[in-house]
Amino acid sequence: MAEPLHTVETDRFSITYILGAEDDPRTVKNTDAIVTAPGGTRWSATLLTLDEVARVMDVWSTTGECADGSYFQVKDLVIVREPGVDSMTRALVDIFDEYGMNTEVLPRFDV
Repeated sequence: MAEPLHTVETDRFSITYILGAEDDPRTVKNTDAIVTAPGGTRWSATLLTLDEVARVMDVWSTTGECADGSYFQVKDLVIVREPGVDSMTRALVDIFDEYGMNTEVLPRFDV
């Protein structure tokens, strides 16, 4: 069983992944994360694999959520091709490389 908070340090920020009781950091397919810059600025991200998006939408097609699974909308969504925090970390590092540390691409928490 994984610890509920799994933190990865990068050159410019830390990422705290919020794992479920059954999640393995090497294979997690659906998790929330908080990106924290050295000055305290924080952003939220919801990270899912393509397969996990399809799985969730299939579940919703039977529960009636999101118009019977016809759409998937999350404000801070980042879709990754491969599972695991390594893949998710690469995606987040690239987002900040591309858009800079003042980005509004991901929702920012008030400091």
